[in-house]
Amino acid sequence: MCQSPQELYKDDLSSAYVALEFMTKAGFKMDWLEKKLDEVSQKKEKEEVGETKLQGMEEKLKDLKQMKIYSDQFVVGGCKWCLRVCPKGNDFDYLFIYLEAADYGLLPTGWRRHARYLFNIVNQNSVKRFKQSDAQKWFDEKCPRWGSLFMFPMNEIHANGEVKVVVEVEVLEVIGKSNVSEETSTIVETMDVNGFQLPSSQVEIVNRLFERHPEIASEFRSKNPNLRTGYMSLLLSLIETLRQSSQELLKADLAEAYAALRSMTDAGFKLDWLKKKLNEMSEKKEKEEASENRMQEIMEEMENLKQKYSDLQAQLKKEKAEMLAAIVPISFDDVI
Repeated sequence: MCQSPQELYKDDLSSAYVALEFMTKAGFKMDWLEKKLDEVSQKKEKEEVGETKLQGMEEKLKDLKQMKIYSDQFVVGGCKWCLRVCPKGNDFDYLFIYLEAADYGLLPTGWRRHARYLFNIVNQNSVKRFKQSDAQKWFDEKCPRWGSLFMFPMNEIHANGEVKVVVEVEVLEVIGKSNVSEETSTIVETMDVNGFQLPSSQVEIVNRLFERHPEIASEFRSKNPNLRTGYMSLLLSLIETLRQSSQELLKADLAEAYAALRSMTDAGFKLDWLKKKLNEMSEKKEKEEASENRMQEIMEEMENLKQKYSDLQAQLKKEKAEMLAAIVPISFDDVI
């Protein structure tokens, strides 16, 4: 919701509505968020109406929209950085990449950073790899970014698929107050796993997930990184839930798990294998509850039998006493 309508796709909004519906069914009160989502959706519709008026310039507009692409911010040497990629270069049909001091407009007057950096470009669907020699530059108010032109024709990107941009940064010297401290930074280091930005703690398990089920997200439509990360976290939480024993799970937990599964399936995830596991867990829970009910019935019957046994013992004791009294010899005095 913090993004502008231009940054959102219609599939992102659809996924957001699905996630909102799931959270509402789970018990969250989200009227205020639904209102905001409706407003963003209306803005997106108006934006698309405006774009349809320029159909004659569609191809040019596509090029203009992709003149600049910014990466997420990252922290190195106590400083925030980001990458700026220009797919059209500077009026050239090649890739131009900059390393930029993030939020440089908010830095104090006189700030400077001395850094060594290295760009790596890999065409993911091709054996070609382009590597730029490292550079060492001063970043300051007059020049907050430095870049390089890669002789990487755009027609190769379109023909062979997406490219991966990697930058290695070493901060040599910082003059002036940094805009973040590594010790107190709240920025979490993330890594890309099949198009999902994940914290390092989740990378191994998600890699294993894609190895077992490579088609799991092939139809997941959302391109929004926040929604993609949120859905993957939901999937991992669902898997963690199913790792519990049936004794630890309540029927309400299973109902919520089914709701989460429907939400993710509606969003485009292929989770037949997980639905099968959930059904198995649900059957185990039903058998467990049926066994508990039978055990309770048996225990109650045993208690009844114990009470009956106790009553019979008391009755037997009474009968023995009466019998002994009946067979006692009568004395002469009792007779006369």
